[in-house]
Amino acid sequence: MTQSPATGSEAAPAAAGLALPFGALLLSTLTMASAPLFVRLAEVGPFASAFWRVTAALPVLWLWAKLETRRRGEPPAAVYRIEPAILVTGLVFAGDLLVWHLAILNTSVANASFFALMAPVWVVLGSALLIGEKVGRGGVLGLLLCLGGVVALLGSSYSFASENLDGDLYGIVTSVFFGAYFMALRVARRKAGTGRIVFMTSVITAPILLVASLIAGNVLVPPGLGGAAALVALSYLGHAGGQGFLAFSLGHLPAAFSSLVTFLSALVAAALAWIFLDESLVPMQIAGAALILAGIYAARPASQP
Repeated sequence: MTQSPATGSEAAPAAAGLALPFGALLLSTLTMASAPLFVRLAEVGPFASAFWRVTAALPVLWLWAKLETRRRGEPPAAVYRIEPAILVTGLVFAGDLLVWHLAILNTSVANASFFALMAPVWVVLGSALLIGEKVGRGGVLGLLLCLGGVVALLGSSYSFASENLDGDLYGIVTSVFFGAYFMALRVARRKAGTGRIVFMTSVITAPILLVASLIAGNVLVPPGLGGAAALVALSYLGHAGGQGFLAFSLGHLPAAFSSLVTFLSALVAAALAWIFLDESLVPMQIAGAALILAGIYAARPASQP
């Protein structure tokens, strides 16, 4: 991945300011947080649901990429151009989805979610070295506050069991892939538009997930309309929406700060459980939510004219 001048957690995004890309980042977190629900309702194997997640949206993503390419004044063939950063983005995204599903199958959902949320650790550690974005003190402080918040929110849900050790390790590997995805996507956005990146990374990822589904013997076609509807929702909300909003925001916001915002998914999960499942929030969890919000605020990029 090529490097650019340091921007860091305290660097300014585009002149348009923070509001629009930060709003897109929040929408990305919310839409991607819906993915596990649709995976459970899809009535197909875990790798198959990942395959349909990226494949079903391809026609709309292709149209998006075509219109974007035309608006940018690029030749029609530019839609299919694959820069090294786009290739890496597609490969690490495929790895993220595959290992994430392995984690879910081999440990508890709480454990898998807890370890997957460690992705910002790798982004903060790797930003300066791998993508040329120095992370300032605000970014490091934000990471520490968010980690403390996640432990307070989800720590009581984590349970160690020797038979789940493989799944826990898969969860840690998932966080590495997801962190790499943030950094690769950030680099890809320096040269390419949102639509083309999401389209071409889906093209790269889809055959890998199909092969994994066939090797694992997953059911590929849902038996009922409910499962098919869940796959459509997973594809257009969790993938086209979630990854599209994320790719847009990473054209304007540093990777380290953007990764910290994913900690909000833990806060949203706790809030939904409180609202819909009548699960009370203990003071420790409320303190954890406050720490996550404080961490994101501490790491926010500085606005400049």
